[in-house]
Amino acid sequence: MTETGSPTPDGPPPGCPAHGGGALRLAGLEYQQTPSQLYRSLRREHGPVAPVLLDGDIPAWLVLGYSELTYVTNHDELFARDSRRWNQWANIPADWPLLPFVGYQPSVLFTEGEEHQRRAGVITEALEGVDQFELARDCREIADGLIAAFAGSGEAELMSSYVHALPMTAVVQMCGMPQAGSDTERLVDDLRISLDAAEGDDPVAAYQRVGERIAQLVKEKRERPGPDITSRMLLHPAGLTDEEIVQDLISVIAAAQQPTANWICNTLRLLLTDERFAINVSGGRLSVGEALNEVLWLDTPTQNFIGRWAVRDTQLGGRLIRAGDCVVLGIAAANTDPQIWPESHVGAENSAHLSFSNGEHRCPYPAPLLADVMARTAVETLLERLPDLVLAVEPEELTWRDSIWMRGLTALPVQFTPVVQ
Repeated sequence: MTETGSPTPDGPPPGCPAHGGGALRLAGLEYQQTPSQLYRSLRREHGPVAPVLLDGDIPAWLVLGYSELTYVTNHDELFARDSRRWNQWANIPADWPLLPFVGYQPSVLFTEGEEHQRRAGVITEALEGVDQFELARDCREIADGLIAAFAGSGEAELMSSYVHALPMTAVVQMCGMPQAGSDTERLVDDLRISLDAAEGDDPVAAYQRVGERIAQLVKEKRERPGPDITSRMLLHPAGLTDEEIVQDLISVIAAAQQPTANWICNTLRLLLTDERFAINVSGGRLSVGEALNEVLWLDTPTQNFIGRWAVRDTQLGGRLIRAGDCVVLGIAAANTDPQIWPESHVGAENSAHLSFSNGEHRCPYPAPLLADVMARTAVETLLERLPDLVLAVEPEELTWRDSIWMRGLTALPVQFTPVVQ
């Protein structure tokens, strides 16, 4: 990675997204509460590709169109993942909040071509070793334990006591870490900070702590392998180094925990606030399945993903993208593109959304299936155990995380008839 320093006094270079004005800062209450309205506004003003400003007014392009995003993710030869191509490194300070996810690392996320196929192949085969029936059983056991801790009180705040805890416990169990304890809790918190730092948080330090904990896990599994994802990656004939495995495990855990937790959260919110699901919500498997898929279209957990970097000057959505420009994948905007949903009707039965991305760098198979097992089991088990679950506040009182990247609630307070264990 090029050495970073303070922004240059001369402003953005000619041809970059910010040059000429009109770029929107990717921040503010619009993203927190009504991002869909903001995406519509951006699309009306700029078309399917909009000039935007990241933290510190760093210029980038936001891809809003479904077909344009599909094109970007299908053409790695034009829009690649190696961030060392970025033409803005001279303007990036050492403590930039997005650095953990943009600064080049020896991770599968930044590899290309044959090297990416090799690394992604290791992850795919390691994930294929997870038995989905066993995972569902384990998730039910985890859910039962979490629910038992608050079932007798008749009330709970689900984000902290259930939604984030369940997928993280399941994921670290799949990776061979202890199921519970302070290690897991710290890992959850550090992943949250590194993805969506609040004021006073240090995302770079949090990401370093995540790496240290995963490095310890890899060391332990190198000495004592077991029936888990980490061990299968270590024993794979591709012969990845420990550092490569640490980086790829961080990607696997981060991609599994935060997005899956918010998928659970957003689905529960839909089921508890939308009258279309009110009749069959209690134990209604069909309704849960429809809600899970609708959320991926309308409230997808990963709103935007950074990113791709232009390999050479090219055209996209009527825009001139210069070599080295950063392209942000507007997954939420693309999923609600009116070009694919005439009259604003989203068919929940359709699964052609881009929530797991697309192309060579999409979530590796069978990751989406495992995420679905975790999310579906979490929602169904909660509704089965607490059939009269209702919100403890008015729907409009729920608040969203202040994030342009992830879509999830800050809290989900509920009430129910206390259950004596």
